[in-house]
Amino acid sequence: MRNYTKGYVCRCCGKYHDELPMSYGSPVPDYVYEIPMEEVQSRVEMNEDLCVIDEKLFFIRGCIEIPVLDGEETFIWDVWVSLSEENFGITIDSWEEEGREHQLEPMFGWLSTSIPCYPETINLKTMVHTREVGVRPYIELEPTQHPLAVEQREGIGLERIKQIAQELCNQEEQ
Repeated sequence: MRNYTKGYVCRCCGKYHDELPMSYGSPVPDYVYEIPMEEVQSRVEMNEDLCVIDEKLFFIRGCIEIPVLDGEETFIWDVWVSLSEENFGITIDSWEEEGREHQLEPMFGWLSTSIPCYPETINLKTMVHTREVGVRPYIELEPTQHPLAVEQREGIGLERIKQIAQELCNQEEQ
């Protein structure tokens, strides 16, 4: 058995979990939460990977991948990033195009997901790297001293991943 799949006892809920979660995500860009519920249907167009708010805010879903120093997997935050209207159009035009990952340059975007367990992450600068059809883009954070950017560059250990799991479990309990 590989070490990243071993279970652990959560300090938050006290329960044994069979596997350590290696991925977390957000179903929508955080900006959707600011829209009154009765207006969401008329103001938001989205699917699992793309979102448009009020026909003027454009988002794509992607992955912040963090190397695991003492494991065999990558830890992933599934996030939303804003794109300019022009870059969103380019993305849509090449959505089903084989080889698009070799044709499209990385695109600038603003992180649009508030990631728990870190200081505020909304509006961190990113570069969106298109990958092959069917694979969500790789989201590269600007190399700052923000803890999330540092972890993306330097990696994290399994103990940090357990800490994240326990912190998120604690938030769900509240």
